[in-house]
Amino acid sequence: MSDHIRINGMEVYAYIGVPDEERANIQKLLLHLKLYIDSFPLAARGDDLVHTVNYADVTLKLRELALARPRKLIETLAEDTARFLLAEYPVRAAEVVVEKFILPGVQSVAVAIFREKELMSQEGNINA
Repeated sequence: MSDHIRINGMEVYAYIGVPDEERANIQKLLLHLKLYIDSFPLAARGDDLVHTVNYADVTLKLRELALARPRKLIETLAEDTARFLLAEYPVRAAEVVVEKFILPGVQSVAVAIFREKELMSQEGNINA
């Protein structure tokens, strides 16, 4: 297992859903994140935030990202989240789970994705 930071059960709000009526109302979603960081041992040894990820900053910016525009799919929000994390932070890879609470009789519906900076850079999807 690789060193990572976990952010579990982060509440975000978004205008999301396939039908226009659903997207018209703000919804609470949960994000569960794993941020894989190569410099983790350096950060721990030096007790220095500069070598890791400021997770307070991550949560603030991801809340803004979720509200930035309406989306139809939680898959799109998951992809947008992963791309943002890989582009803006010293993260080698990110696992993103987006959990939605919309179906009656179902606790939640979720999507999970795993993205690596190197692969996305090769595809031209983010800045390396």
